[in-house]
Amino acid sequence: MFVSPKLATGILVASLSLISLAARADGRTELNTCQAMIDRAAQAAQATAGTRQDDAALQRCRQIVRDWTLRESRMSVDEQGRPLR
Repeated sequence: MFVSPKLATGILVASLSLISLAARADGRTELNTCQAMIDRAAQAAQATAGTRQDDAALQRCRQIVRDWTLRESRMSVDEQGRPLR
């Protein structure tokens, strides 16, 4: 099936913009999303009381939280520029 070049271009642009949304997400927003995902996974694990393997997204989120924790521990100011100590 052939698609007009104009429609194909529109589909391509829409696909690329959807893919790049995660790349453009603010770091703090990504951190909050990951923390929520980890909390939901912990609640689900307690509810089922079973051992299951973590999926790749959950492992990635745990790494993001670790990185932010290390980064924030080295910062001397908060998000608004006020001294932490």
